[in-house]
Amino acid sequence: MSGSKSVSETFVADHIATLPKSGIRAFFDLVNTMDDVISLGVGEPDFTTPWTIRESGIYSIERGHTAYTSNLGTPALRRRIAAYVERNYHARYNPATECIVTVGVSEAVDIALRAIINPGDEVIYSEPCYVSYPAEIRMAHGVPVPITTRVEEDFALSPEAVEAAITPRTKAVLFNFPCNPTGAVMPRDRLERLAEIAQRHNLLVLTDEIYSELTYEGEHVSIASLPGMKERTIFLHGFSKAFAMTGWRVGYACGPAPLIDAMMKIHQYAIMCAPTVAQEAAIEALDNGESAMGEMRESYRERRDFFVAGLNRIGLECRMPQGAFYAFPSIRSTGLDCTEFASQLLQLEHVAVVPGVAFGPGGEGFVRCCYAASREELAEALVRMERALKIMRKR
Repeated sequence: MSGSKSVSETFVADHIATLPKSGIRAFFDLVNTMDDVISLGVGEPDFTTPWTIRESGIYSIERGHTAYTSNLGTPALRRRIAAYVERNYHARYNPATECIVTVGVSEAVDIALRAIINPGDEVIYSEPCYVSYPAEIRMAHGVPVPITTRVEEDFALSPEAVEAAITPRTKAVLFNFPCNPTGAVMPRDRLERLAEIAQRHNLLVLTDEIYSELTYEGEHVSIASLPGMKERTIFLHGFSKAFAMTGWRVGYACGPAPLIDAMMKIHQYAIMCAPTVAQEAAIEALDNGESAMGEMRESYRERRDFFVAGLNRIGLECRMPQGAFYAFPSIRSTGLDCTEFASQLLQLEHVAVVPGVAFGPGGEGFVRCCYAASREELAEALVRMERALKIMRKR
């Protein structure tokens, strides 16, 4: 019968069958069929992992370090993580009981949500957001509650909006600053108000700070460092972005021992441990990688300044992002929705950007452009985008 499910489809769990696929990956399936595309889409550093880090991984294999590690991660790496977090984020954790090494920060977010959510619990999160957040909340049988951030407030999360969304079912607040896709940061005063709200309503906070080292102006503040927050915060981080280690898949979480223990149970049964070679490379990153990280950050800063100025020059209004490596220009002046704009730009001039709605309905009217590309590619992309805009505005 037409439209009916196949036998195999009937076995798919309802809450998985209704999950949408990533809007980013679906769009780039099309990109991969085309030639001469300048891709400003995938959020990945264009740097190769620094040599000393790669060499450490190679040396790990040569020494035969190919066995399982502790489920929590090697003690040596956890000690360095705790020291790094205390030095840079001003939150002190016991590496033996309050740190866990994961397969990228994506796994850390996933197991943190699964460890805390009971069916029907609500999790408030900022939107536009990393594409996985609402899906991961649903997969943990929770209820996603988005709070749309506004360009007029530089896409910072409003504490007042968070408090207005709290119900008796609210369990946690999840956010990512500096933000993917907007490049926004959270000012200290807003974090302090959020901390007060979390304590007053007895909420947990999950803070994904994977882009924190890529903060260009001012001070990055972690909510975990604020008074009364360490015991109700799970700090999520990793090596992918700042150390250019996306393919190594190594991240971590720090938090109260009972929560880390709960996360470890899920990690233990589903994953076992993060790859040994990646953990040993991560040790080298923390020991000797901060200089290279600083050089990469300055390169991103220069490219940000160049590209955002170019977007505004060609008529795509764009606030200056203060962190990460994304620009999030408005395309409303074209009269197109963001998906149609991205499609036309790709077809007309072979420039790939991500429609803002891939990051939630709050992203409509914007597109994400990753400026972790060469200066030459960014310059050519601007030339092509300006040509495309002239055509779009004549239609």
